[in-house]
Amino acid sequence: MSNAKVVSVSRRSDIPAFFGEWFMNKIKKGYVDSLNPFNPNYVSRISLRKEDVICFVFWSKNPKPFIKYLDELDNLGYKYYFQFTLNAYDNDLEINVPSLDERINTFITLSNRIGKDKVIWRYDPIIINDKYDVSFHIKMFKKMADALSSYTNKVMISFIDLYKKVIRNVKDIEEINEETQKEIGLQFANIARNNQLEVNTCSEKVSLSEFGIKKGKCIDDELIRQIILNDDIILKKDLNQRKECGCIESVDVGVSNTCKHLCLYCYANYSVKTVLNNIKKYDVNSSLLCGKIKEGASIYYRNGPKAKK
Repeated sequence: MSNAKVVSVSRRSDIPAFFGEWFMNKIKKGYVDSLNPFNPNYVSRISLRKEDVICFVFWSKNPKPFIKYLDELDNLGYKYYFQFTLNAYDNDLEINVPSLDERINTFITLSNRIGKDKVIWRYDPIIINDKYDVSFHIKMFKKMADALSSYTNKVMISFIDLYKKVIRNVKDIEEINEETQKEIGLQFANIARNNQLEVNTCSEKVSLSEFGIKKGKCIDDELIRQIILNDDIILKKDLNQRKECGCIESVDVGVSNTCKHLCLYCYANYSVKTVLNNIKKYDVNSSLLCGKIKEGASIYYRNGPKAKK
């Protein structure tokens, strides 16, 4: 497994919710391609052969459509876990996300199917404005922690980063200062402790360790070693992520500006219009999630026996 990689599915889009058939077609084909967003003539080819994949990390707000494929993945011998984002925003922020009750039921179904250690709850991102104030988040975090405590061991939290596109898309959004982050951290830690849940932060500069909240790893070497039953595998920190990110190295098979949840705060979507235009290029049989490889493009093998060093 010298060139095998952890494969992220995906930070850039919700593949379990919308593109499960495409992904399973790529499993059968043995690889998936991804275009460099700055140079479409540069193609990353990621092997999906079992021997080239250490573990899949699935990211989703609604993995319900993907559950039907888990038997096939299990039979093929793949290892995986889910980062399941579960917030309580209305459709003024999360346009096409199913109801909270439906997603809680999906979380429970998934946890019962694969085990609570393989479903990580994400309360992410925390947004503050007049409607979604601190008291709202404390109330909803408690409601969800009470509902999910028997179905997960850990919750990842993060506070919104005010990129220009976020400020443009979300009205009246506030910057969350250190004092407010610590107020929320204290309350979340107490709620989680009462529900036997571990709380970690995702890529946060402010430390909440005084409340027992650790800086976390969404792509987690300790959990992966536990899942693949190999304590000796070497998994290095991902140097391509932000400094505050604790994740280990992975390759991502997704494409930005393709998630049909259309959450206005999304880091991976530029605008609703851009997403809808890209979705028109979706081809379930293509090696790319959207579009086609240009003739003469250079292909760089990211993992597997042909991976370049």
